[in-house]
Amino acid sequence: MKRAEDIEAKTEELIMPILEKCGVELYLVEYVKEGSDYYLRVYIEKPGGVTVNDCEAVSREFNVILDEEDYVDGEYIFEVSSPGLTRPLKREKDYIKALGKNVDIKLYKALDGVKEISGKLVSYEDSTVRLILDDNTEWQASKDMIAAARISFEQDEDDSSN
Repeated sequence: MKRAEDIEAKTEELIMPILEKCGVELYLVEYVKEGSDYYLRVYIEKPGGVTVNDCEAVSREFNVILDEEDYVDGEYIFEVSSPGLTRPLKREKDYIKALGKNVDIKLYKALDGVKEISGKLVSYEDSTVRLILDDNTEWQASKDMIAAARISFEQDEDDSSN
């Protein structure tokens, strides 16, 4: 099994019972190369926030399964963590959960002369992302134009939710 998507899908399938047992939810699984190292990352969340103990419990139990199943070729680093305040938006459900929040978006190529943009996410429909910018103008792009999107570190003062 070599493709990142296959590794991510297998990881998601195998880790779900552990997450349920530990009382946390899956946010995202990613298998990526950074520099010369490969990383298998599992991001978890739960109401009230994820603790170090939550991450440790999931990691300890899933390491046993990784050893038993041995479905990832070569060396890699396994990590379990919270997606954090500036969590990435990758799937439709991530965008829907982020509605009303400020987001930072990077495009693969410039659109109207802009490659990076920030604003309040107001809709995600038919794979189209719509923002309201600081000057109250509307901006939109197709999701397939987006290289990276994440919740902005700086939220409105009246937005204290994660």
